[in-house]
Amino acid sequence: MHVHVEVDGHGHASLPETLTEASSAYFKAEDRSPDVDTIAARYREWGMAAVVFTVDARTALKHEPNSIEDLVAGAARNNDVLIPFGSVDPRTGAEAIARAEYLAGELGVRGFKFHPSLQGFDPSDPQFHALWAALERIGLPCIFHTGQNGMGAGLPGGGGIKLAYSNPLLLDDVAADFPALPVIMAHPSVPWQEEANSIATHKANVSIDLSGWSPKYFPESLVKASNRMLQDKVLFGTDYPLITPQKWLSAFEQQSFSDEVRPKILKDNAVRLLGLKPSSSTRTDAR
Repeated sequence: MHVHVEVDGHGHASLPETLTEASSAYFKAEDRSPDVDTIAARYREWGMAAVVFTVDARTALKHEPNSIEDLVAGAARNNDVLIPFGSVDPRTGAEAIARAEYLAGELGVRGFKFHPSLQGFDPSDPQFHALWAALERIGLPCIFHTGQNGMGAGLPGGGGIKLAYSNPLLLDDVAADFPALPVIMAHPSVPWQEEANSIATHKANVSIDLSGWSPKYFPESLVKASNRMLQDKVLFGTDYPLITPQKWLSAFEQQSFSDEVRPKILKDNAVRLLGLKPSSSTRTDAR
């Protein structure tokens, strides 16, 4: 549910170089920015499908994102393994709404990705209500980064990136005010895991993806909740290329998830949330 495409076919990167280098060091990533076709080839070899996206943070970063049109075209070339999500910059106002409608209606993205800390906005602020209302009408899931940030980690002032915007409690307002909008809280939400567990338990339209952390570091409360009340609301994700599926799955095997819950996390919950066709084969049909 969580794979980054951070360079397009023209070689344009999604982030300024300083942020790319800092996140690479933070995650100890060996191959930081594979292109969309390389990602597809690898996921095909691994027998997996992947939701792929970038983040449009042009206002906060003063840096244009890599081309989402290019990303969607790459996913179309590889639609057996890739599912494209779009992204818009909420701080562009009406332009963000028009762009979201275009990405969903004309390009056929299957969801949207937001990173409040990187994009520099509070998702609970009323000025963004019109965007959430438009996305609720569109009816596609939205992934929001929550918790600790690898972006800017280790830089003076964290590169100006503010952690508070990624507190999951800010998404409780969004989920409450727009109950038909599927909200996915990305990552274990450290240091706010109890808040995330509570929101996902309370709001039927909220799920959690498990990307960005090796499962060996998951908060105990998240593992317990995933085995119980959240077992239908937690989703496999890696944050690839920052964390490889092999590393994630190896650690997942060692965690105390029940045999009943594991297939839900690894495939079934995502198939249902994304409206995919269930398949008995080892490869998810992403078309």
